[in-house]
Amino acid sequence: MFGMEYIGLLLLAAGAILLAYSIWQYRQAQSDLVGTSQKLQSLKLKLETEQREASLKIKDEQYKKRKEFEDEIRKERAEFDRTHQKINDKLDELTKREQRIEDLRYDVQHKERELSRKIDAVNASESKLKTIYNDLIFKLEQVGRMTRDEARQSLVETLSAEVKLSNEKWVQKVEDETRHVAKEKASQILVGAMQRYVSDLVTPYTSGVVQLPNDDMKGRIIGKEGRNIKALEMATGMEFVIGDTPEVITISGFNPIRREIAHRALERLIIDGRINPTKIEETVAKCEQEIEEAIQEYGKETVLEFNLQGLNKEIVELLGKLHFRSSYSQNVLIHSKEVGVFARMLAEELGLDPQIAFRAGLLHDIGKAVTAEVEGPHALIGAEIAKRCGEDPRVVNAIAAHHEEVPFTSIYGPLVVIADTISASRPGARRETYSAYIKRLEKLEEIGNSFEGVKKVYALQAGRELRILVEEDQLDDERSRNLAREIAARVEQEMNFPGQIKINVIRERRSIEYAK
Repeated sequence: MFGMEYIGLLLLAAGAILLAYSIWQYRQAQSDLVGTSQKLQSLKLKLETEQREASLKIKDEQYKKRKEFEDEIRKERAEFDRTHQKINDKLDELTKREQRIEDLRYDVQHKERELSRKIDAVNASESKLKTIYNDLIFKLEQVGRMTRDEARQSLVETLSAEVKLSNEKWVQKVEDETRHVAKEKASQILVGAMQRYVSDLVTPYTSGVVQLPNDDMKGRIIGKEGRNIKALEMATGMEFVIGDTPEVITISGFNPIRREIAHRALERLIIDGRINPTKIEETVAKCEQEIEEAIQEYGKETVLEFNLQGLNKEIVELLGKLHFRSSYSQNVLIHSKEVGVFARMLAEELGLDPQIAFRAGLLHDIGKAVTAEVEGPHALIGAEIAKRCGEDPRVVNAIAAHHEEVPFTSIYGPLVVIADTISASRPGARRETYSAYIKRLEKLEEIGNSFEGVKKVYALQAGRELRILVEEDQLDDERSRNLAREIAARVEQEMNFPGQIKINVIRERRSIEYAK
């Protein structure tokens, strides 16, 4: 009984709990429903707000597009109006032109009618003139006793003679003007080339004189019974001249390289003080080795200085040897470089190949490097060497012809001659003693005075010009020109000189009277 009541109470309590839980669940559901309803209301308001804003933006965008469209329409309408106005103006202008063309056509037709009438009048006049002309010709033939063909032939001969004389005068004038212009142009090219090149006025050269510290050294150099001097001459191949000049020994010989070896060896022996045949042979051998190395070095320096491509090794060595060769106290290697540079400048001015001109100028005296061993003119020897070493035929001919021993075959030959003259005759390039200078001037004046009809002779410009005044009564103009040629030929035959000498023959007549 008690158990049943207990179970009933438990069931009642469980039902109460279930009821309370159901009520709580209901209330909780109502609360969630209210919250959801509020969220939906808030979301609805937000959506309505965004919809209104979007609507406003769309309306603004539509307004802007409409505004832009209206502006574009307005611009196109204005452009259309302007184009329409231009077309109207063009139509008006075309209408006016058509009217002017119509007026011109009417004028042309009127003038054509007038011209036709004038042509008819001219034809009639021409017929009358032909009749008068034929009558005149008939009367002239009767008066002059010449037919029409004979008169025409005479007239043609007269006109031909006049035209020939006029043509000769014109040709002479053109030749004179051309000669004058060519002379000025050549002078400008030469002066330009000379001004563009700058070089030292004094060039190195080898000397054949050795200075001694005292006269006692002469005896030591000679040695006992002349052993030392004989050993020197045998080792070097040079002759040592010991004269009366104090403290000086002169080395004599044609080979400039052997002379330089002898010069160096003797100077070293004097400084060392030990002079005997054994020491002489050792010193000469060392100097020979040094000179050989110097020759190679000078040749390579020249190749590198001018960036020469494909130059034969033999020519490189010969260029080095030219450093120890001098001509009129001018170093031949430096002279050859100058000639090459001048020839290249002249070729550039004339539109020729500057590299061919430079190689011809640089190698023009290459034969002087072997003239001590090979007999013959150095120009021909150098040309043979260049030909053997594969140089261009134009270069070979320029080398052979630079002293006019063979004829020129290209323009590069005269270029080398001109460049050689510039280098040899520039101030300071070559030196000569005062006595030799005076003798050269005296020889020039002597040659000038040896011809008949010469009144006075003056050697001017350091011997570069020989001015000759002749007796105007004995020599006419033609004989004066011949005299200039004869004197020039005589100077070329009897004298050696660098560059050229101008022979200026002057024939002048003066008539003087006095009014009293």
